[in-house]
Amino acid sequence: MDFELDDALLSLQETARRFADEEVIPVAAQYDASGEFPREILRKAWELDLSHTFIPEEHGGVGLSVLGSCVAVEEVSRGCSGITTSMISNDLGLTPILVGGTEEQKREWLAPCSEEFKVFAFCLSEPGAGSDVAGLQLHAEKDGDHYILNGTKAWITNGGVADLYTVFATLDRSKRHAGICAFVLSRDTPGLTPGKKEDKMGQRASDTCVIHFDNVRVPARQRLGEEGQGFKIAMATLDRTRPLIGALATGIARRALEESLAYSKERKAFGQPIGEFQAVQFMLADMAKDIEAGRLLTWQSAWLLDQGRPASKQSSMAKCFATDSAMRATTDAVQIFGGNGYTKEYPVEKLMRDAKLMQIYEGTNQIQRVVIARELGRD
Repeated sequence: MDFELDDALLSLQETARRFADEEVIPVAAQYDASGEFPREILRKAWELDLSHTFIPEEHGGVGLSVLGSCVAVEEVSRGCSGITTSMISNDLGLTPILVGGTEEQKREWLAPCSEEFKVFAFCLSEPGAGSDVAGLQLHAEKDGDHYILNGTKAWITNGGVADLYTVFATLDRSKRHAGICAFVLSRDTPGLTPGKKEDKMGQRASDTCVIHFDNVRVPARQRLGEEGQGFKIAMATLDRTRPLIGALATGIARRALEESLAYSKERKAFGQPIGEFQAVQFMLADMAKDIEAGRLLTWQSAWLLDQGRPASKQSSMAKCFATDSAMRATTDAVQIFGGNGYTKEYPVEKLMRDAKLMQIYEGTNQIQRVVIARELGRD
């Protein structure tokens, strides 16, 4: 058992850390305030091979391991989790093609993304079907060698700015998961229309919106896998990308600890730095131990996936533990900063707002507990 990163991963870690320090942290507050999509920053991440990392080498990509992606994501999310969410949503959006696509589909849809920067969106959630994926309502009707899609997707990251969409729809709502199909669509597909952009509490640099499908005609050759395999493709995708959420949350918690440590050494009360008080020390200690535990769970689940082994339980544990830890760490960071922590002059209130979403998206933490309990029952 070796917990050391090899030279290649150490180099990747340094690149990602430098990118966060030089490109992300200086503009994080600006993008948080404006809600503008950080396209040029994401393009720089792509140029540094920090985005679209799952595209295999045979299709022009870097073919980064899940562990490698987690190492990079943790560093970038220290700078801004909203920007990082938009970045990793590209891998989330392209993974269904890797999981369910034919070699011809991979060449058609993935190879161009290694030559030109493109934005992906993963279209699974709906207004009435978030955690209950099998209850999705977007309808796909077979029409010769096409499918016609009608309905709405909601809470779609990169939805308003994407070039490519992986979309999940059902041929028969009564069949629930057995009726779901997966498709890949380009932005210029007639009838595909981004709708209202959400005005969010946190992670405001990530574009999140509704997507409308009005008689969208999709050629059958753009279906991923066979009819009825969409649910399986979606679940395999989320198993593979869930460790990235654990890494993202760990990065947020790390930043909260870094800011809190620095502030606790400078801020004085009763004639001494507040970091010398046990009440503050205990909060810092809890942050530190949870960060280490969250990282280890995340790396374990990533390693299992890279070995081709089942990782549903570990991925859910990593996502659930690391995101709950990030929420606690950022809440304690605001407490350590006191009144200053409640103002936008300091970064910890943003970290707290950003951390909350981590407990909700890619499967709420309540759903993660359901998955963990189900897997325990199978052991």
